[in-house]
Amino acid sequence: MGAEVEVVARVAPPRAPGKKRTSTTLLHLLQLDNPDGVFVFAAAANKLPPPEPEPEAESLIDKIASCCRVFTFADDDAAERDAKLERLEEVLAAVRSSGKNQPPGLDHLVMVALVKMFAANLFRTMPPPATCPSVLAEAADEEAPSASLLPSWPHLQAVYDVLLAVIAAADAKALRNHIDRPFLTALLALFASEDPRERDRLKTAYHQLYAKLTPERAFMRRSMAAALLASVHECGGGVAELLEICGSIINGFAVPLKEEHRGFLLRVLLPLHRARWLHAYHRQLVYCVLQFVHKEPGLAGTVVGGILRRWPVTNCQKEVLLIDELEEIVDALDQRQFDALAAPICSRIARCATSCSSQVAERALYVWNNERFLEMASAGGAMERILPPFVASVEDNLERHWSKCVQQVTASVKALLLQVAPDLYDRCAADLAASRAEADARAAARDARWHRLEAAAEANADADLSSS
Repeated sequence: MGAEVEVVARVAPPRAPGKKRTSTTLLHLLQLDNPDGVFVFAAAANKLPPPEPEPEAESLIDKIASCCRVFTFADDDAAERDAKLERLEEVLAAVRSSGKNQPPGLDHLVMVALVKMFAANLFRTMPPPATCPSVLAEAADEEAPSASLLPSWPHLQAVYDVLLAVIAAADAKALRNHIDRPFLTALLALFASEDPRERDRLKTAYHQLYAKLTPERAFMRRSMAAALLASVHECGGGVAELLEICGSIINGFAVPLKEEHRGFLLRVLLPLHRARWLHAYHRQLVYCVLQFVHKEPGLAGTVVGGILRRWPVTNCQKEVLLIDELEEIVDALDQRQFDALAAPICSRIARCATSCSSQVAERALYVWNNERFLEMASAGGAMERILPPFVASVEDNLERHWSKCVQQVTASVKALLLQVAPDLYDRCAADLAASRAEADARAAARDARWHRLEAAAEANADADLSSS
């Protein structure tokens, strides 16, 4: 091993003097150096060893290697923990200064050591969450418990700072050579951390990696989609941060949308409305959905249908959130699209207006305070389809709803509707009264038939007793 062998290459003798040379190849240049035509090359029996790092790089590698020790912050020596934190700060300063060099970048061996240090400090098995979002969904009126903060955050914060500095300092080629798919998968699993500070840093790092690792973007999108789908049925954190990354990615989609992107909306974003802990990430989810509606308005019908199919039955908090989302979708529609979707949207909101939950009922009635909704509802023939279910809800609330606040809001909505479409409201009220009268007549006839049947049954029973 390591012994050198000689390779002898014999070539044709040089051309005779006076002949014109027509080539300037490497062989010609070698012939000029050695007219005998025999060249000896020294080749190693195995691969050449990697180049030795520069002294400064070697010192930095030693510092990085010493940072691979992980402290539990329980029985550790405080002096050793502080020493590691100082070394991490020195590594951070060195990485940042390398980004200012010309040309900028990091040595190959330094990158290898950094990736090992990231894996040793960051990648770990996540414990089951102490506070499942479903518990918060069931007890929404109670004060939410405080977030679980990691005692090792000072070290983790420094490691994340180094990771962000490496992403900024290294070029795309260096990142592709050292950050592979297993690294990205392990990084994605860290979104299950209960510490919001870690999830926030992780969100920034993962997003910046997505921006630089162009060949891995499809893989990263598929990984995020799988993580989001798992959160529909399993209790887990990090959904809000992942949706923030997805929102930025969706914002950059070209129009017309690819089938892959539409599939992400249908198979990932819409099913997320089914989760019981929707409140934990609803704001970010609405942003992603609205991005699709703005880019391709024809998807509004699909989005509305998906939301209505997943409407909750007993979760009042989710109902309020979904009414908010429907109202934001309506704000993004034009008159033609609103006319096509007005009937299913307003039918659902009208049913919510008579909810036993005062929060749901008031939120549904407050939709009429939206100027955009009122403007589109009053234009064209949309009011003919919108008003009948709302009139029934308004009259029912005024007669029998238990909440005085809901009755006051209902009275205000009735005054507004009488001002906007008085004739139509009176006609709808008359039709409602007629239908209620018919229903009362049918109920009275049904009760009369039951009374006759009961009387006949009693007469038959008396006859049987007398005959016996």
